[in-house]
Amino acid sequence: MAGSTFGTIFKITTWGESHGKALGVVIDGCPAGLSLCEEDIQSYLDRRKPGATSISTPRKEADQVEILSGVFEGRTTGTPIMLMVRNTSQISRDYSEIASYYRPGHADYTFDQKYGFRDYRGGGRSSGRETAGRVAAGAIACKILKQLGITVFAYTRSIGPVEADLTRFDRKAARNTATAMPDYQADKEATAFLEETKRHTDSAGGCMECIVEGVPAGIGDPVFEKLDASLAKAIMSIGAVKAVEIGDGCSVSAKNGSQNNDAFRMKDGHVVKATNHAGGILGGISDGDTILVRAWVKPTPSIFSSQQTVNKAGEEIDIQIKGRHDPVIVPRAVVVMECMTALVILDAMMVNMSARMDSLDKFYGRHPE
Repeated sequence: MAGSTFGTIFKITTWGESHGKALGVVIDGCPAGLSLCEEDIQSYLDRRKPGATSISTPRKEADQVEILSGVFEGRTTGTPIMLMVRNTSQISRDYSEIASYYRPGHADYTFDQKYGFRDYRGGGRSSGRETAGRVAAGAIACKILKQLGITVFAYTRSIGPVEADLTRFDRKAARNTATAMPDYQADKEATAFLEETKRHTDSAGGCMECIVEGVPAGIGDPVFEKLDASLAKAIMSIGAVKAVEIGDGCSVSAKNGSQNNDAFRMKDGHVVKATNHAGGILGGISDGDTILVRAWVKPTPSIFSSQQTVNKAGEEIDIQIKGRHDPVIVPRAVVVMECMTALVILDAMMVNMSARMDSLDKFYGRHPE
């Protein structure tokens, strides 16, 4: 299977299936000398793991990470880092029926068309559990970025019709609420909406945002490796994400240039912008302002209401999906978005180290004492 590897220098390859023995990631390109332990990674996996709240799947998984290689005496060695998360709560019989038919909104049909064979237990590689490997790798990227003075912070912007009021933006709320909303009042309203949605055996979608602060100007490459293009690809690769926006996003289509352009100013001897409609990226290159990325997530396709589909024999049938599923994907996907964003930013910064002659000369040049 192609498509399981991501990155240019800080490169990751995720592996494993939803109902296999384990899943995880191999990271190549992590610099030697980084202080790293399993606790650094576990705090991110805990935000993603199932069964943690009343609005997530009842599947219980500890999602305990194990470092199998690449770390010695508490520091990275520069060799490939292998991280593993064991599956401990598989109930594969819940999925035995779907071997013969295609679930609406899932990858069952497309997998069969591509490979002629699929792991139907929980969706196999198409399952949201694949993201455990991304989060484990992203936790390391976040730690490196933090050491460089860069922070990556994602949160839920909306669930169904309920939108967080950003005038009440509270980072603690985004980490303490079940919805991952940065607004306690919106969290309360969204939770009530989800409870009502569950009673109707249905699901909900929503929107999540990620802000990146501290990225210097000049990161990203023009043409095919634009920073915003790389972010869009990374975040669109998260299952259930259907649209990605940078900065003001789609709303810029209704503005005039005089409204959308960000004026440049001087502050303390540095170039700054008066506004940030561009979301911190111009011409595919970071401009030194806060990077803002927004992702729109579809409702969980596994719902317990009766649905119409077809089976492998080409017969039209009605089905009722069994198993354990999230009524909304967004809150657990927030940390995935955060980690994919961190992976893109770190990799782009590593690539950028060779962009200028003075950077090479500073690192490798022979300068007189």
